[in-house]
Amino acid sequence: MRRVVQESEPTVDYTELLRSLAVNDARFAECDVGGTGVASGQLDPKTLALVRLAALVAVGGAVPSFGAQADIAVSAGATAAEIVDVLVGVVPVVGLPRVVAAAPKLALALGYDTDDILEAESGG
Repeated sequence: MRRVVQESEPTVDYTELLRSLAVNDARFAECDVGGTGVASGQLDPKTLALVRLAALVAVGGAVPSFGAQADIAVSAGATAAEIVDVLVGVVPVVGLPRVVAAAPKLALALGYDTDDILEAESGG
């Protein structure tokens, strides 16, 4: 098995976190999973927000969820282009239909109404 951790990384007991997740440890629910950080604290806020947007694409999140998470990403320094790159980046994993379904939701979150564009293109 290949080890991914590099020598220069700070010491974090990620194995304990993985074990807790694997056994559905109730103490894990007390971690700051839904808040602004993660239990290990290794992801910066911008990266965490982009990862959460990718997760919303994967699970078919609702428009308000995309809006809230996009706001968090922008507040953390993400550009609209970086946020859209998340959609492109997850196509090989989640599939094009899932990304196509998420695109209008993310567009609305960024203040861009794709329905107006689609209507104009169709002549309606």
